[in-house]
Amino acid sequence: MILHIRPETPGDETSIGEITKRAFASHPHSNQTEHFIIAALRQASAMRISLVAQIGDTVVGHIAFSSVEISDKTADWFGLGPIAISPEDQRNGIGSSLVRAGLNRLKTLGAKGCVLAGDPAFYGRFGFRVYPSLELPVMPPEYFLTLPLGQQVPTGIVTFHKAFEATQ
Repeated sequence: MILHIRPETPGDETSIGEITKRAFASHPHSNQTEHFIIAALRQASAMRISLVAQIGDTVVGHIAFSSVEISDKTADWFGLGPIAISPEDQRNGIGSSLVRAGLNRLKTLGAKGCVLAGDPAFYGRFGFRVYPSLELPVMPPEYFLTLPLGQQVPTGIVTFHKAFEATQ
């Protein structure tokens, strides 16, 4: 298996949507709206980084990063997500490869940090952890994770782009 990570290009939208629907179809903590979120982020030109994982000619995974707002007005922070891997390709390191590639691109953009809602066991291996100074009120604190890419961790409430409210 040769995995290629590349930026999303026109024509990837359908594959990304299908992979995302399938990846979250039976996820216990999903409302199955992630594909709508990606479409809304794309429509709003809010995805600062959108990468696909490809094996041969087939797109098998996707990751998105978008700007977040922090109530203390700290700039240059991003949210990771959604991330999706086709069910038959999960547990093969594709998600980890996408996360690493995305974080490297964030660093080249001069990002100060990244936040996400997710599994601490998975994302902890990339350095994400709970920082009590940042909160996402709709999320249990143990699942709201932060990775500072600079020296400072802001203090405040994080707000993801309004596209994360998309339901269709």
